[in-house]
Amino acid sequence: MTVSRRRGVRLAGATAGALLTLAGVAAAPAQAAGYRYWSFWQSDGGKPWAYATQGPATARPADGDVIGFRFAVSSGTDDTSRPSAAPDFAWICGTTAAGDGAKRVAVVVDSGGPEDAPPGETPPPKPVTTGCAEVRRDATAAEALAAVAAPLRYDSAAMICGIAGYPARGCGEQVAEQAGDPSATPGATATAAPAASSGGEGGGPSLGVLAGGAAVLALGGAAIWKARHRG
Repeated sequence: MTVSRRRGVRLAGATAGALLTLAGVAAAPAQAAGYRYWSFWQSDGGKPWAYATQGPATARPADGDVIGFRFAVSSGTDDTSRPSAAPDFAWICGTTAAGDGAKRVAVVVDSGGPEDAPPGETPPPKPVTTGCAEVRRDATAAEALAAVAAPLRYDSAAMICGIAGYPARGCGEQVAEQAGDPSATPGATATAAPAASSGGEGGGPSLGVLAGGAAVLALGGAAIWKARHRG
C-alpha cells in the first residue's frame, strides 16, 4: 500500500470517528430538569388523590372533599409525589359538624423529606399534618388551607410558595436531575443554563458543536479526496 493510500485510510478512519462522535452527541439525552414546589391534589367522594386541574385560589371544594398539598422535587405531574396520607375525610373531619352556611374540607399537608428540602432548610419535625377546615360554602381551597395551616406565602403570580412557614424562602426553583447519575442530589439547585440547541428548543447538541463537527467532516473529506488522487 502506498504512503498516500495509507494516509487516506487513516483520514477515513478519523472522519468516521468524527461522525460517530457527532452521532453520539446528537443522541445523548439532555439533562432532565425538575422543580421544587408545593403541588395541589384533590379527592372527592373517597376517591384516590388526583392532581388538581386548577389552582387553590380558584378551586372550590364541596363539603366532604379532601385537598392535599405536597412539597417535593418533580419534573411533571406524572411523577410528582402524592401526599403520603390517604384522603380520608371521615378520619380527618369525622368529629366536626358543619354549621349553617358552612362546609367542611379536610386538609392534608405533606412537607416531604430531607431530599426535597431547599438548601439550608429542614422539613418540619412532623412532615405530615391534617386539619378540618370549616369555611363558608363558597370558600376556595386556598381559604380552607389558610384556616388550618397558616401562614401562607405567595409569589407575585399567586403561586403558593410556603405553607405553615415552610419553606422560608424560594418559590418553584428549578433543580438539576442528571439522568442516569446515581450520585446526583435531587436537592441541588441548578446553576447553569443548558446550551441552546439548533432548533431553539433546548435539549439537543448546540449549534456550535454541530457547525464545528461539520467543518471537521468537510476538511476530512477533502483530505481523503486529495490523497486518493495523489495515489
